[in-house]
Amino acid sequence: MKDLILVIDDEEDLLELLEYRLEQEGFEVIGALGSKSARKILEEENVSLMLVDRNLGLEEGSEFVKKIRKEGYNIPVIYLSAKDSQEDKITGFQRGGDDYITKPFVFEELVARIFAVLRRYKGAGEEKIWKYKNITLYPRTHLLFTDDSENKIELTPLETKMLLVFLKNTGMVLSRDYLLEEIWNNQGESKSVNVAIKRLRKKLDSKDEERFIKAIRGEGYLFV
Repeated sequence: MKDLILVIDDEEDLLELLEYRLEQEGFEVIGALGSKSARKILEEENVSLMLVDRNLGLEEGSEFVKKIRKEGYNIPVIYLSAKDSQEDKITGFQRGGDDYITKPFVFEELVARIFAVLRRYKGAGEEKIWKYKNITLYPRTHLLFTDDSENKIELTPLETKMLLVFLKNTGMVLSRDYLLEEIWNNQGESKSVNVAIKRLRKKLDSKDEERFIKAIRGEGYLFV
């Protein structure tokens, strides 16, 4: 499976160029012109690495990285920025960056650094495996296995995060407000919870969608 790179930059021409050149190097690439669209992509796709500009218009790039780190996203980040002072670089690393490349840059160096960062993350120790009844979850790779399925099931980062919250709280009723706080950092809405749970239920058991996650009227959801 190809590594998926999310490129976040408000310069549309550079974004399109990076998408094209990185695809030529064998990566899958998705571009985002700002942090709002990038966040949606993170919730729906299994991103392997992010290239982040510091100047994103509505939200400064390193602030965005700082926020998603607090929310539990452990995706490697390389900054691509015109901010080139020593102070700028230190700030970028302090807010969750793994590498820092200043603009203008040499494309071949960028590719070499991408491979180096990906190697570090992929070799960073054993992954904790979560097992419950007939399901096995590999959080770092977002893979789910069940006794009822011969094939691996790919979860989105959001689905993985939600399943982990349920696994850590089995037998407890979790309210929508609690789920919004734990998974969306209070930036979502009740509809977001409903949609995400419906998708996760189908992946856990397509024949019996309430086998694991049961709705408790007026209270929330129970993982059994």
